[in-house]
Amino acid sequence: MAKFKLLIEYEGTRYSGWQMQQNAKTIQGKLYEAAEKIFKGEKVDIQGSGRTDAGVHALFQAAHLDVKTMLATEIIKFKFNDLLPSDINILAVEKADKNFHARHSAVSRSYIYQISRRRTAFGKNFVWWIKDKLDVNKISSAAELFIGLHDFASFADQDPEEKSTKVMISDIQIKEHGELLLIRIIGSHFLWKMVRRMVGILVEIGRGNKSAEDILFYLADKSKEPAKFTAPPSGLFLEHISYNKDDSPGELLPVLNLRTFPNRFRGK
Repeated sequence: MAKFKLLIEYEGTRYSGWQMQQNAKTIQGKLYEAAEKIFKGEKVDIQGSGRTDAGVHALFQAAHLDVKTMLATEIIKFKFNDLLPSDINILAVEKADKNFHARHSAVSRSYIYQISRRRTAFGKNFVWWIKDKLDVNKISSAAELFIGLHDFASFADQDPEEKSTKVMISDIQIKEHGELLLIRIIGSHFLWKMVRRMVGILVEIGRGNKSAEDILFYLADKSKEPAKFTAPPSGLFLEHISYNKDDSPGELLPVLNLRTFPNRFRGK
């Protein structure tokens, strides 16, 4: 058996998440469909670095491929992309050490959430459009409370595959870019719907409906309330998977650039 590392980008709009499911279209399922045609008769195993929810996108999802083959990495990449739908793309294929595991070898992951402060004709599938005015200073200040090792049970749905609801958040960055508000969250791993609920509560704080004290309460006592404020999947992107401590996602940049209107269109 040979082992390969795959780097994948996808638009998750049409899919029921990463993980293969019966009677549902998933990213992993499409990869398996392509692999069966490429490696006819060979046993194939494809595992991702983590599961993304239905409708969530990935800029750099990592996966490993175990298969018996003599094909070169560039040929494998070409054959996959020739068979995959246009909203899934293999960016790179590399030979990997036999002990490499896309999920267990990762030391951290980062997500970007994009909030649009104006209606857009181009980016509906890639942003959460919020009509209300948001206090970015309040959002930035409250976001710092998530940093560190905390129990995120209030921010996640139950998942039988997760043994613990404690997660280490190493950094949260908030950045305004034109009409976009970008939120980057870097952590050891993430629970089911966790990022979307963190963003949802931060938005409620920005609206003035919640306070930083609410975050402290949710982290200390399990509550079902954050589920009511779950942000839509459209604005969420799995951005980066780090396999060593010195690796970082780089500068925080928008996936979709919504420019601010020039002053001449705003009126005097």
